[in-house]
Amino acid sequence: MERVNQLSIFISSSNLNEYKIEISIFLISVVSAYVFMHRWNQRNVKGPKSWPIIGVLVEVLMNYYRMHDWITDYSVESKTFNVPLPFTTATFIADPANIEHILKTNFDNYPRGEDFHAIMEEFLGDGIFNSDGEMWRQHRKIVGLEFVSRNLKNFSTIIFKDYALILSDILHQASIHNKEIDIQDLFLRMTLDSTCKVGLGEEIGSLGHELSDNLFAKAFDQATSTVTYRFDNPLWRLQRFFNFGCEALFVQSIQVIDEFTYSLIHKRKAEYEEAKSPDNSGHKEKHDMLSRFIKLSDNPDSKLTDKSLRDVIINIILAGRDSTASTLSWFIYMITMNPNVAEKIYTELIAFEENQAKEMIAYDPTDPKSFTEKLTQFLSLLNYDSVGKLSYLHATITETLRLYPALPHNSKGVLEDDVLPDGTKVRAGGTVNYAPYAMGRMVYNWGPDAVSFNPDRWFNKEGLFANASAFKFTPFNAGPRTCLGKDSSYLQMKITLAIMCRFFNFHLIPNHPVNYKTTIGLMMEHGLKLTVSTKKYGNV
Repeated sequence: MERVNQLSIFISSSNLNEYKIEISIFLISVVSAYVFMHRWNQRNVKGPKSWPIIGVLVEVLMNYYRMHDWITDYSVESKTFNVPLPFTTATFIADPANIEHILKTNFDNYPRGEDFHAIMEEFLGDGIFNSDGEMWRQHRKIVGLEFVSRNLKNFSTIIFKDYALILSDILHQASIHNKEIDIQDLFLRMTLDSTCKVGLGEEIGSLGHELSDNLFAKAFDQATSTVTYRFDNPLWRLQRFFNFGCEALFVQSIQVIDEFTYSLIHKRKAEYEEAKSPDNSGHKEKHDMLSRFIKLSDNPDSKLTDKSLRDVIINIILAGRDSTASTLSWFIYMITMNPNVAEKIYTELIAFEENQAKEMIAYDPTDPKSFTEKLTQFLSLLNYDSVGKLSYLHATITETLRLYPALPHNSKGVLEDDVLPDGTKVRAGGTVNYAPYAMGRMVYNWGPDAVSFNPDRWFNKEGLFANASAFKFTPFNAGPRTCLGKDSSYLQMKITLAIMCRFFNFHLIPNHPVNYKTTIGLMMEHGLKLTVSTKKYGNV
């Protein structure tokens, strides 16, 4: 009897195991069929093919290091395509008509959005790049008034020339000693110093022959990298909560950034209060943007708190430092790869100098004193109005921005369901993304030579510079959010590059890798390593 019971238990156990196996096979078959049908239904879908639940997350992470080229590859196939991700869908657009719709026609339906704001909040706060609605309008109105100020333009011109002269001296010494330099690092230092001087009235001193490390600059770079990675990391909130990995470094970086900015705010406020006292009637008004904002905040109706002043500062530095340094770096790289363009720029600068200068000063490029005198004379010819005559230099900067935009990819939220002009449906809660980097490489936007570096494309039949539609050429955004600092950025780049191209030749280090790093801006991952030689008059 006992043996019978044991046999029954064995048979029952065997049946149960077989049942479990059958259930497992059935479930695997159902899941496999679902996955197969999911993929089969996408056979005609333009854009990346997704998987259930995770969407295209794996493909995105595998291509993170070349994200802008990944977007470009799919933009060739379709002007508009969807990228399904966990919990959301991102729509990528390279079609100017669709871009005009989201940036202008139906502007209110495409704010920065809550997800974007959450990702950037600790870094950018509620500044102009990270706000919507009435708060954004207030920031834009205040910042816009400052950028059109003639005092700020004149103040900026002086500062840009001062730091361009410091950079030129460093390059001259490098040419004398045949020293290898990283021009991107120098540009980042120069734009940080100039932006802090113009925006904050503060001497940072990161650009100098000793090139010492700057704690604030390092913290700023770390914060920028972290918030960029958050866009493709669905677990960033978890990392932030447990404070590990890059999120732990981010916390430390924000502390450094906040200590720097709040100490400056308190310093400027103290100076402002001191200047208001009757004993300081001869006090000279400061023209930096922070001082002017503090003056505005003194108005009883003003809503500018220390926190909002902090946010203004960080947003100004982000716009003025990284974007300008990025474009300057890619410009130098492109003229090293296209010596015919460098020669045309040099010819234009010599003609400009001959027309503007009362006399041409001879100089010895090996003599620092003689060289500085010549540089100073040339700098005196450059101002807000005169640089407008350098049309080929302007075209070359613009062509650089077409292929290497400082902000290679921009994201917007979707408030309500909408249909784009080409018939693409976008759903509320998703995102729409336009990618200036990809757009600049599209044949359907720029013709068969879209990937070629050709500044001449910007001139019409009469030989005059001709702007492209802001919805096709989008490095400075378009519509109501058009970049307020566009003219200031062009001014600094023209002053700096006029000196660089007039007095120096740049030689790329052999086999030096030049590729971008996936961050908010289009920075070079390994910098731009060069050697420099000094030009003589008439020697290209």
